[in-house]
Amino acid sequence: MLKEIFLRKSNVHRTFAMATVAAFMLTGCSQPAEETQTVVSTDAAAEMQDDTSSLADNPFFTEWNTPYGAPPFGIIETSHFMPAFEQAMTTHLEEIDAIVNADSIPSFDNTIAQMELAGSDLSKVARVFFSLTNTESNDELQALQREISPMLTRHGNKIRMNEGLFKRVKAVHAERNNASLDAEQIRLVERVYEGFKRTGAELDKESRDKLAEMNERISALTTQFGQNSLNDSRAFTLVLEESDLDGLPQSVIDAAASQAAIRDMPGKYVITLNRSSVQPFLQFSSRRDLREKAFKGWALRGDNDNEYDNKAVVAEIVKLRLQRAQLLGYKHHSDYVLSNTMAGSPEAAMDLLMKVWEPAKQKAEQERQWIMELMAEEGADFELEAWDWRYYAEKVRKAKFDLNQAEISQYFELNNMIDAQFYVAGRLFGLTFEERTDIPVYNPVVRVWEVKDSDGNAIGLFYGDYYARQTKRGGAWMSNFRNQQKLAGDVKPLIINNLNLNQPAEGEPTLMSYSDAVTLFHEFGHALHGLLSDVTYPSLAGTSVPRDWVEFPAQLYEHFIAQPYMLKKFALHYQTGEAMPDELLERIKQASTFNQGFATIEYTASALVDMAYHQMTEVEEIDVRAFEDKILSEYGKPEEIIMRHRSTHFGHIFSGGYHSAYYAYMWSEILDADGFDAFVETGDIFDATTAEKLHDFVYSRGDSLDYLEAYIGFRGRAPTTDALLRNRGLDTPPAI
Repeated sequence: MLKEIFLRKSNVHRTFAMATVAAFMLTGCSQPAEETQTVVSTDAAAEMQDDTSSLADNPFFTEWNTPYGAPPFGIIETSHFMPAFEQAMTTHLEEIDAIVNADSIPSFDNTIAQMELAGSDLSKVARVFFSLTNTESNDELQALQREISPMLTRHGNKIRMNEGLFKRVKAVHAERNNASLDAEQIRLVERVYEGFKRTGAELDKESRDKLAEMNERISALTTQFGQNSLNDSRAFTLVLEESDLDGLPQSVIDAAASQAAIRDMPGKYVITLNRSSVQPFLQFSSRRDLREKAFKGWALRGDNDNEYDNKAVVAEIVKLRLQRAQLLGYKHHSDYVLSNTMAGSPEAAMDLLMKVWEPAKQKAEQERQWIMELMAEEGADFELEAWDWRYYAEKVRKAKFDLNQAEISQYFELNNMIDAQFYVAGRLFGLTFEERTDIPVYNPVVRVWEVKDSDGNAIGLFYGDYYARQTKRGGAWMSNFRNQQKLAGDVKPLIINNLNLNQPAEGEPTLMSYSDAVTLFHEFGHALHGLLSDVTYPSLAGTSVPRDWVEFPAQLYEHFIAQPYMLKKFALHYQTGEAMPDELLERIKQASTFNQGFATIEYTASALVDMAYHQMTEVEEIDVRAFEDKILSEYGKPEEIIMRHRSTHFGHIFSGGYHSAYYAYMWSEILDADGFDAFVETGDIFDATTAEKLHDFVYSRGDSLDYLEAYIGFRGRAPTTDALLRNRGLDTPPAI
């Protein structure tokens, strides 16, 4: 198998983003409710509040006469959001009040089902708004986000801490097994009830008030963190002259020229801190001085002692999360988070991380020795530093396997890879994809496809937003404009994938690294999880599951692009159209676990720091740099390898939902490596029986089934770690 080609997990930076507010905070379901992204109000945002059109002209208060009821971006203006949020929150509270004040014995239908229907207007507005703040960010939207987010936090607190509402939920929960409910309904009742408990419903009023203040402050800080990270990244550019391009492949030069053209800098070349720009530069540039500048720009995002510095933000978030967890009766934040996941406990997550940490250190030491030998051969008169590793690792790869990334990227063109991801979905699940040009989009580069099943029935829409731009946050993620559900009718999902590829010049092909192609497949695995969802209740739909389960279907989907059959069919040379030759496939296979020590250390170091922050039981002051150094030196991290995400730009845990859960990518890799073996064992990577089980127990089930039960239903047994260690080349100690 070729799954590990070229640092498969080196792009675990990809960020999975579900609809920021509406999916988690309104019914008290499975996810922590803090990430509603807030900061203090500003005068600029307050001025925008006054500059609004009438409700009658506001598109959020009219029916969307678009295909599939897709958001009508052509008529949505920034001024529409504030009145839409205000009215939607008012309506939602009225709906909740009607449930609480109903003169009836609490039942599933008059309480839980009505809660699921409530807040649909708010969900509609929030999903559009937060999609735009992630992709089309500007000063106006950022200011508005700082105004709206604390409102949403306060709104969520009113619902989660409503004593009358929780009393009804508690009554339904007590009678759930005697009320003739089906399995999905019982699951929903249990998730809603536990969600209320986890967000403070059983606390006394004084404690609830304190918790509400904490939630609002944490929400403010997470928004500040995300905006600081974006703004600090945008502030850095490395401007190159023609003489600075030594070693760079033409595709990297073309991308840098395109970035310069965007900035009206003719004759120049620009490297940005988008991973698709800076990482190839670090890999290929023979200019060590420029590699150092680029690397430090990348590593120090949010840590430049400027207006966008995140060190104090990190420290306060960690402290508040601990206080909140202890107020809710947990030992620490990690205990709080992981009690509601597949892993079940911090100890289980740490056990997994340590199983790969020591073998990864051994493998990284072997890789280091290879690099040092090559440096000695070249007469290098300097010590190996972090900004040297990728450059020399690429040279070692070429020397040992006659292989380099520039050669590979010629076979990975974006349109071919999109066709490839659709092809797999067709073979596995019978899906077809027809591009639509009549669906409104928020940026001209966004593409939209209509998705149908094998009988020609419509499933939903899939949006692809593949290119980096200054208004867009980094990473890659899946989100949606609408979840699948059946409670309010046959509601079709509207799913979005975001990547950050370099946009080529007009008429030029978009060439990708292999890791970019894996990321494309990963995010499309998330998209299929949303598109194939087949549940009744929106809170259980699609990707509304814990982090260490949600990554499983996405990571399993990655395996397909690594298969020789798929590479021969879709990895076509961008100029000749010829398939990747067999001898190149063989060289790729031989190099499949190369540099996996480095990749595993990078990832696991970030996960260990995440766990360390959130397993503290006392927090006074945190010196972020010293904290990272202390934790990682205790674990014996190699000096030349840094965390994939340093704390000050670690958006997964400080502005996203992976706090104390970054381990989830590794946990899910146990499942995906073992799970893909189910196909391999049949001798057919598209085996129909296995695909049907994958659909029925994983992609279509959302949160309607226990996760281990779902995995066993698909695989026929519990997972083992054997395939994970084998695929990373960590199953046997390296010969040093």
